[in-house]
Amino acid sequence: MNNYFDNYKQWLNSDMLSASEKAELTAISENDDEIKSRFSSNLVFGTGGLRAIMKTGINAMNIHTVAHATQGLATYIKSVHRELDGVVIASDSRNNSKEFTKTAASVLAANGIMVYLFDAMRPTPELSFALRELACVAGINVTASHNTREYNGYKVYWDDGAQLSPEYAEAVSELINKTDIFKDVKTTDFDTAVSNGKIVIIGDEMDSKYIAKVLAEAINPKAVKQVGNHFKVVYTPLHGTGYKLVPEVLTRLGVKKLFTVEEQMIPNGNFPTVAKPNPEFFETFALGIEKAREVNSDLILATDPDADRVGVCIKKNDGEFYTLTGNQVGALLLDYIITALKSTGKMPDEPYAVKSIVSTELATKICERNDVRIYNVLTGFKYIGEVIKKNEAAEKYGYIFGFEESCGYLKGTYARDKDAVLAAMLITEMAAYYKTINMTLYDAICGLYEKYGFYAEKSDNFVISGINVTEQMSGFMKSITENPPSDFGNSTLVCFGNYATQTISNLKTGNKTPTNLPCSDVLSFGLDSGDTIIVRPSGTEPKVKIYYLLCGKNETETAEKLALYRKIMSVYTDKLK
Repeated sequence: MNNYFDNYKQWLNSDMLSASEKAELTAISENDDEIKSRFSSNLVFGTGGLRAIMKTGINAMNIHTVAHATQGLATYIKSVHRELDGVVIASDSRNNSKEFTKTAASVLAANGIMVYLFDAMRPTPELSFALRELACVAGINVTASHNTREYNGYKVYWDDGAQLSPEYAEAVSELINKTDIFKDVKTTDFDTAVSNGKIVIIGDEMDSKYIAKVLAEAINPKAVKQVGNHFKVVYTPLHGTGYKLVPEVLTRLGVKKLFTVEEQMIPNGNFPTVAKPNPEFFETFALGIEKAREVNSDLILATDPDADRVGVCIKKNDGEFYTLTGNQVGALLLDYIITALKSTGKMPDEPYAVKSIVSTELATKICERNDVRIYNVLTGFKYIGEVIKKNEAAEKYGYIFGFEESCGYLKGTYARDKDAVLAAMLITEMAAYYKTINMTLYDAICGLYEKYGFYAEKSDNFVISGINVTEQMSGFMKSITENPPSDFGNSTLVCFGNYATQTISNLKTGNKTPTNLPCSDVLSFGLDSGDTIIVRPSGTEPKVKIYYLLCGKNETETAEKLALYRKIMSVYTDKLK
C-alpha cells in the first residue's frame, strides 16, 4: 500500500469485512485524522505482543489483526517443527476477548497446530502454568492487563512459560510483516475443529493442578489459622479473572473472615465501577474501603483484570487507609519470605531473588543483609523467568522471590509470569504473621525503613499522542542520550548507564562495564547520594516513563530531592507536552 488512504480503501472494499465493520469505516470517511490513526501503520508486535484500542483498522485490536498475528506465530511454530506440541490459549474478562481467542484457535487449527483452549476466562499466571504442564510450544493470552475498557491485547508465551524473548518476538514479527492480513491467513470453522479434536477445551482439571501449586508455596500457613476469627480480609477482582480462584485459595489457606466487594465480583469488560482497573491506584479501592470500614478489616486486596498483579490497601495507625506501592509490597514480601524460610528451616542453598532495574534498591539492602544474591533485570517479567531458567540449567535451584515495581510478584517456579493469585495468598499469610506479633503491615514497612533507611520510589508517565508515536519516543530518548543532564543540585552524577549500548560508565574513573543485559532503549543516572533516575519508553503503551529511586533520612528529604530531579528532567519532558 502506498499510504494510509490506500489501506483504508482496501479494507473498506474487502470481502473479509462484515457489514458492521464496513459501516464503522464508512462512518469515518470524512475524518482524515481518524483514518490516518487507524491505517498509517500496522499494529506493532513486540515482546509484549499486541495492545491497542478495539476498532477496525490495521493499527487496532480486531479479529483481523489477531488472526494476522496468529498466522505469523503459526508459521514460526511450523518452521521449528513443533506443531504437535500445541498452543494453549486463555483470556481475561475484556470485551471481545472470547471472540479473539476463538479466532486465534481457528487460525492455529487451520495450520495443523494442536490447540488447548480454556473453557472460560482464566488468570494470566494459570496460562503460564498450563503451558508448562501441557508441555506446549507456546501460549496466547488475550488481555490488556490494567488498561481502560476500550483496550485489548494479545500476549504470546514460549515453552518455558515466559513471554517471548526479544529474539523470538522479532522472528515472529518478521513473519507477520511478510503475511498479507487477508490473503495469507488460514482459518477453519471453530466448532468443526473442536468436534475433530483439533481444539481441546480445558477447564476445572487445570484449575485444581494450578491451585495445588500455588498453595504449595505457602511458608507458614499456621499463622493464618492462629489469628482465626480476629483476622479479616477484603478482596476485589475489579470485574476480572481473579473472582474465582483468589477466594478459593484464601479460603483453603485458612482465612475464615473473607469479605468480597460484591459489585466488583461480576466479570465485566466495561469495568463499570472503576475509571481504570489498575490496583496501583488508591482510587481503585473506593468500594473496597467502604467494605473494609463496614466489616472493620485492616487489609484490602485487589487484582487487575487478568489477575497477574495485585494491589494492597491497608489501614494506618491513625485509622486512615493507605495504598502500599508495588515497591513497598515487594520489599515486605522479600523480607518476610527470607525471615520465614530461615525460621522454618526451608531456605535453599545459594538463595537468590530477582527484581527489575526500576524497582526499589531497598530489596538490594535486604538481600545483602541476609546473604541472598539479587539479580537486576530489564523491565518485563520474562527477564525474571530467564534468570530462573538459566540458573536451573546450571542446576542452581535457590530462587526464592521475584518482583517488579508495578505490583507483579512470583514465588516458586511452577509459572514464569507474575501471579496475583499467589501474591494475594502470600500477602495474606504475611499480614497474619504480623498480626500474631501485634504488628500491622504499616508497622512492618516502617520497621524496614528504620532498619535500612528511608526509600521512596516515584514514576512519571508522559503519554505521547498523534502519528508516528514510535519515532517520537525514539527522538525523546535520543535527545537525552546526546545531551544528558549534568547538574543534579547537591548530588553528583557518578554513573551513566546506556542499555542500548549495554554499557555502564563510571564517570570518576572513566571505566566502562557491560550491563550483562539484553540491548534495550533505557538510560540510567546514578548519583553519589545513592539515588538513581531511569528513563525508558514503554513497551506496551505510547508513553515515556521516568523512574526516581530515592533514599534518604526521611520522607521530607526524599520529597525535596524528588522535586529537584523532576525540575531537572522537565527540560526534556516539557517538549512532550
